[in-house]
Amino acid sequence: MSIADTPPRLDEDINRREVPALKTHSMVLGHDGADLFAAGVADMDFKAPRVVLQALQQRLDHGVFGYETVPCGLMPALTAWLEARHGWAVNKAHILRAPNVLNSLAIAASLFADDGDGVIVQPPVFFDFYDILQENNRRLIVNPLILQDGHYTMDFDGLEVLAAAPRTKILYLCNPHNPVGRVWTQPELRRLGDICARHNVLVVSDEIHGDITFSGHKYTPFASLGASYADNAITCLSPAKSFNIAACCAAFTVISNDARRAAFQVENSRLTVNKNNAFASVAMEAAYSSGGPWLAHVLDYLEDNLALARAALENISGVELIEPDGTFLLWLDLRELGLAPDDLTAFLRKKAGWAVTRGQAFGPEGQGFARLNIACTKAKLEAALAQLAIAVDHKSR
Repeated sequence: MSIADTPPRLDEDINRREVPALKTHSMVLGHDGADLFAAGVADMDFKAPRVVLQALQQRLDHGVFGYETVPCGLMPALTAWLEARHGWAVNKAHILRAPNVLNSLAIAASLFADDGDGVIVQPPVFFDFYDILQENNRRLIVNPLILQDGHYTMDFDGLEVLAAAPRTKILYLCNPHNPVGRVWTQPELRRLGDICARHNVLVVSDEIHGDITFSGHKYTPFASLGASYADNAITCLSPAKSFNIAACCAAFTVISNDARRAAFQVENSRLTVNKNNAFASVAMEAAYSSGGPWLAHVLDYLEDNLALARAALENISGVELIEPDGTFLLWLDLRELGLAPDDLTAFLRKKAGWAVTRGQAFGPEGQGFARLNIACTKAKLEAALAQLAIAVDHKSR
């Protein structure tokens, strides 16, 4: 059995506090949060694939860390991955390197909208979208998702009206969606893309969670829908979530439109964000070329954790799981507990021992909700769910 095919030890309890992990740091947990169930920050508690660790060790053993170019095998590994897994044939000439996905989102807002121009977001949505737009002086336009019978859909009629406004220039798409867990279908993406094209609104798509989907759901890269959709899109990708290498990897921006890609290249050069990190390159190439078996095991484990959480939450009154299509993040509806947002946060911390992401961080539409990361050991998740059940039971007495 090769290293790539060796099953990972996903039940291993790894002490994240041995390194300055953000998830377990006082910056996130607070100075009184050392014993909390750390399930807020969106990374996994699993070791990276053995093939990645081995590749990093070989690079470390070389011992020379001078300036480097992009390894010749990296872009072929990425394009092969995208085509084999997602049916998306990407011209490697259309790919630019980036330090991270947020960097690409920010550059897109800066380049393709002016001060005061509008950028559409679909809340409840990844909180960094808001920060990027505020810091770049772009006007936030909200097209809230519709929650009905425990399922989120897009408000296409509302989107049509918002996109038609003269100073609406960009839509930030989250595909798959963080935090609600929707993996948007091809018909949904086409309808969104057609609306944006009619009104000259550029689709900037954060697709960092694309590889994490559950059975019965298929991630569709927005730009894979066809040449016209790709021409009106900027796609932001990274292996950070797929292979749990957020702290040592970079990102990719796929831009098929020649003029926009040229503008991006100029801006990357101006900001000097077009340099290469040797360890990031090694980790990404190894992950995309040989990390598939590891990811398959992780997806199976996450499915089991989802089933575990689903079964436990069905027996906790006042807590509803919004059934996810993908990502390792669960969106929980706790509104029936009847707690104000700050009181809900305090309840989860002090009574259940949970440190999860507050729903209001994703916009007002998230009030009364919380985001739970299930990419941890089953034992840890079971214990946390039991703590929540006890806390809710005591509250109801």
